[in-house]
Amino acid sequence: MTYTASFIHPSAVVAPEAQIGSGVEIGPYTVIGPYVTIGAGTRVGPHVVIEGRTTIGRENQIFQFASIGAIPQDKKYRGEESQLIIGNHNAIREFATLHLGTEGGGMVTRIGNHNLLMNYSHVAHDCQIGNSTVLANGATLAGHVAIEDYVTVGGLVAIHQFTRIGESALLAGGAMVSQDVPPYCVATGDRAHLNGLNLIGLKRRGFAPEEISALKKAYRTLFAEALPLKDAVLRLREEFSASVAVAHLTAFVAESQRGVCRPRGNADPEGGEEAL
Repeated sequence: MTYTASFIHPSAVVAPEAQIGSGVEIGPYTVIGPYVTIGAGTRVGPHVVIEGRTTIGRENQIFQFASIGAIPQDKKYRGEESQLIIGNHNAIREFATLHLGTEGGGMVTRIGNHNLLMNYSHVAHDCQIGNSTVLANGATLAGHVAIEDYVTVGGLVAIHQFTRIGESALLAGGAMVSQDVPPYCVATGDRAHLNGLNLIGLKRRGFAPEEISALKKAYRTLFAEALPLKDAVLRLREEFSASVAVAHLTAFVAESQRGVCRPRGNADPEGGEEAL
């Protein structure tokens, strides 16, 4: 793709050392620090602050009043030269806040490609966000949270530090998440519990009917048959060795350090979040 010359509004304050790619637009009163790199075709709106050792890829849209690359809200941070790395084709909306990493978390906060971070969403230090995720208004990620691809984090959701959210999971609005949410599942409530599979999300992604059927059976085995998770994982590995999705689900559960969310009460043992 061919880009035009960059445009920097005269009122913007851009450090001479900052690396600004071709076709970048920087709006009025925006501040760009000396260790910032912005990739080609990215548009930065007015009144944005981008600081720290922040690298932003190509063709992102950053809206007014976003704060990107500030030091962590972590008392253990001691000024180490940590980073924030953002991929391509992301939309970062108004008042979103994204922080640098820390020595205790690998030194990097990382955001992949094609993500939508809505108003007032917060990505704390050392978070690792995949691709094609949505963080709705007011979604809050504590430090060291890991989010896989195609996850939807609903409005006003809060995620505890070190928690993992699996691929294509859906966190319903207002959920308070303190344990890992397995891939393909829906989590709701405070403290969050599972409420079936994210069937709408799976169908939108083009999952085959037989793969969805396998996930339903796996969900039942993991969460409705009163088996210890270790035994359930072993059974699924034997019965569904050909299913990539079930393999990912079982591996995620087996690797959990915080424990995984489970259903409550008389929840549908096959799952099936068709309304969201």
